[in-house]
Amino acid sequence: MNKFILLSLVFITACASFSQEPAVVLPQFLATATAYIDPSYPRAQVELAAPNQVASGIEIRMERVAVEGKSVNADVCFTLPDKSDWLIWSASLNYGGVVLQEYGTTLVSLQEPAEDQTGLRCDTLTFVVPPDADLSNAMIIIDSVAATPREGEYCSVYMPKIQQAMLQRDTGIVLDCVDVNGLLEMQIISKPPEMSQEQAEQIVYSDEFYTVKGPWSFSFNLSQ
Repeated sequence: MNKFILLSLVFITACASFSQEPAVVLPQFLATATAYIDPSYPRAQVELAAPNQVASGIEIRMERVAVEGKSVNADVCFTLPDKSDWLIWSASLNYGGVVLQEYGTTLVSLQEPAEDQTGLRCDTLTFVVPPDADLSNAMIIIDSVAATPREGEYCSVYMPKIQQAMLQRDTGIVLDCVDVNGLLEMQIISKPPEMSQEQAEQIVYSDEFYTVKGPWSFSFNLSQ
């Protein structure tokens, strides 16, 4: 009986100790952390004097460029030729003799073309630069926009113009659409014997067939 009472007391004490153990609380910064920008880093924005550029039938508008810390952000909108998945394919930031071709893209809005309305896509382009970058005489150049082919579009949309280009360039490459498990796929059915399959595919699947080239150039001054 005494053993039972003793064990009961030990069990109750252990439970009480466990219930009083403080809960683990994650540090607040884990839930609310934001990117730190050193106060010494530059912050500025500018509206472009010539925000509109037209090339190859596509209008691109860049109204605002801003620098915040290491990021140069440019708000860009461009007209869409059709309902394909158009995006900015190649762009660069040029400043102080530096040509920066790496950038990020954030979709802001997308308005698909309609019968009586031109489509419009707006993005924010982000380039990462050193905090002491000289942006007093800078330029963003958009070299091309592209519509990456969707599944099945190579046969329905792209093959005729690719085959025409192959004939005009006298490549000796012949294309056809082949039924593969119920889906039509564009395939190379003939090529010169001295040309490898890899070389033929690089020619046929070049991004030139689904890109529209500019350039569209935008100069700005973000001097501090």
